[in-house]
Amino acid sequence: MKPVRPEATEPADAVARRAVAPVVCYPVGSLPRPDLAAYRAAREGWRKVVETVVPPRDARCFDVPAGCFFRIVSVEGPQVGDLNLWAADDLDERFFSGKTRALHGTHLSTGDRLWSSLPHLRPMATVTQDTLDWYGFDEWGGSVHDVIGTRCDPYTHRLLSGGDYHHCCHSNLTRALARRTGRSLAEAEPAVHDVLNVFMCTGFARDTGRYFMKASPVRPGDFLEFFAEIDLLGALSACPGGDCGAQHSSDAVACHPLLVEVYEPKTPPAGWAPPARNGYARGHGA
Repeated sequence: MKPVRPEATEPADAVARRAVAPVVCYPVGSLPRPDLAAYRAAREGWRKVVETVVPPRDARCFDVPAGCFFRIVSVEGPQVGDLNLWAADDLDERFFSGKTRALHGTHLSTGDRLWSSLPHLRPMATVTQDTLDWYGFDEWGGSVHDVIGTRCDPYTHRLLSGGDYHHCCHSNLTRALARRTGRSLAEAEPAVHDVLNVFMCTGFARDTGRYFMKASPVRPGDFLEFFAEIDLLGALSACPGGDCGAQHSSDAVACHPLLVEVYEPKTPPAGWAPPARNGYARGHGA
């Protein structure tokens, strides 16, 4: 815990030190921007090819071929979802929430991309529509669809409560991936990774810097839509915290299902091609 008051004596030039202007860590001006007009035009005449219902306090896997769209939809009530993505042909290439956060910020919306882990580092999916983009950032600094939280898990639950709870999102995703791949739970668990917290409303408290959550503004009919840049295996957990307005990992709060819809366009977006894996030669200066 941070001390209530600073223990160090404030230096004489403290004001000047705090006044130093910040510098963006990763300037992204050279990153090619997605052609959202082309993506949206590709929706014309698309067809829904499959849908997957994710039960409350559980998870399901789904497949999205490169060049298709998928939506995560609120269908019954306010509900947060934890999303994992892998390259369909290689579970070692997975969603890299930390680098996605460094490139796009703490919360994602239309035009942002979900990047894959090193050494691959390429776009896995692009956010093409967000019905909650109106929310922006509230007075507490909260916003939706974050890449700052990890996922609720039974290890932290045990650390803080002393008890076991098996329907945390980490466990839900582990079970879903094990079922989908035929791996044991122990074999599947290492592939489960930090998530995109779909519909979750979160931020950092300005006085302490601690991660907070508040009731999600999502309502039935809201959705977050993506375009699959590569062949994807996804897993989505309907969080046991429901709208995450009260607590994580609970059988007491109201929880609802989520729906994943996959759409196939008649033709790919104009000018689109699946991205190649990162071109760094991996010499590492040796």
